[in-house]
Amino acid sequence: MKILEANAGALTNFEVLDFLRAKGASKDPTRVIAKVEQSEYKVYDYLVDTGASDQTRESINEFLTCIKRHDLAKAEVLNILNTRPASEVEIFPIIESCEGRFPDEEVTEIVELVTKTLPPPPDMKQEEITKSDEETATLKNEKEEISEDPMDTK
Repeated sequence: MKILEANAGALTNFEVLDFLRAKGASKDPTRVIAKVEQSEYKVYDYLVDTGASDQTRESINEFLTCIKRHDLAKAEVLNILNTRPASEVEIFPIIESCEGRFPDEEVTEIVELVTKTLPPPPDMKQEEITKSDEETATLKNEKEEISEDPMDTK
């Protein structure tokens, strides 16, 4: 890997992790084989436990292609890629003046785009996603039952 232009822009966590892997970083317990500095191993150890470890160039490229129609700054797109927000609440701190710039439907669209194109974070296993979906459906059903007829005394 060769640096073509210094300070050309910010890197995603995936790109940093990919660079460290290319340099030889791994979960090797001895860590004496690769030419990786101790500080780089600390970065590697952190990034391998984040969503960056499951991302691929294809998923990132698909996300970048789809996100272009939303008027987001490069830094906002980078933060979305690195943090992978799974709800509207997590988007608001990332996007500057989010309420004023985007209607609620567009914010929901961005979150759906993130969950559709980027893999889930490693700490959110499929069972947890399914369980969360089931709990949401149960709460929604209970709310609908309560709001149907509050005076009904079955």
